Amino acid sequence: MAEPPGGAAEDSWGKVGFVLRDRVFLLAGESDDEDSDYHQESYKESYKDQRRRAHTQAEQKRRDAIKKGYNDLQAIVPTCEQQDFSIGSQKLSKAIVLQKTIDYIQFLHKEKKKQEEEVSTLRKDVMALKIMKVNYEQIVKAHQDNPNEGKNQVSDEVKFNVFQGIMDSLFQSFNASISVTSFQELSACVFSWIEEQCKPQTLRDVVIRVLHKVKSQLY
Repeated sequence: MAEPPGGAAEDSWGKVGFVLRDRVFLLAGESDDEDSDYHQESYKESYKDQRRRAHTQAEQKRRDAIKKGYNDLQAIVPTCEQQDFSIGSQKLSKAIVLQKTIDYIQFLHKEKKKQEEEVSTLRKDVMALKIMKVNYEQIVKAHQDNPNEGKNQVSDEVKFNVFQGIMDSLFQSFNASISVTSFQELSACVFSWIEEQCKPQTLRDVVIRVLHKVKSQLY
């Protein structure tokens, strides 16, 4: 039995439709894959650029910080501001700035130690003055409590006369016993004179003799 003319045509067009539909879906899938690959590649390139840009900015900040640090050192350290005739008017190198900074820090340490020693000495002086102040206050208080105690004390003039008499007596003995023709002879005579004239008994006799003389002058 023969098929109607229209039936064969419809089947042919149906087959063509299926083929075209599959081709469209395939092309659509290939297009999506190409777009995906393109976007991934673009994303990778963008990420690398961002990392490179961030690294460049961080490196620039580091260099700026180092430069600022050296500029601050040159402004703080006095020796960096002084003219160095050995290098002329050219800019100081980083090595020179660091060396001058080290030298200045060592100088400050020495000055600090010196000042600490001076402060320690001053504190000792203050302590000694405080002790002297306390002693003088006690002496003044004792005189105030006993106003008649100092009336019979020996005057400074009498004390000086006693001291002068003792020294004169010792000098006369020293002058008569010491020879100054040579240093060796002087040294030998001095030791011999000390052993003879500076014995406790000899000094006691000198002091008694001077005291009797001063007493006779006073009374």
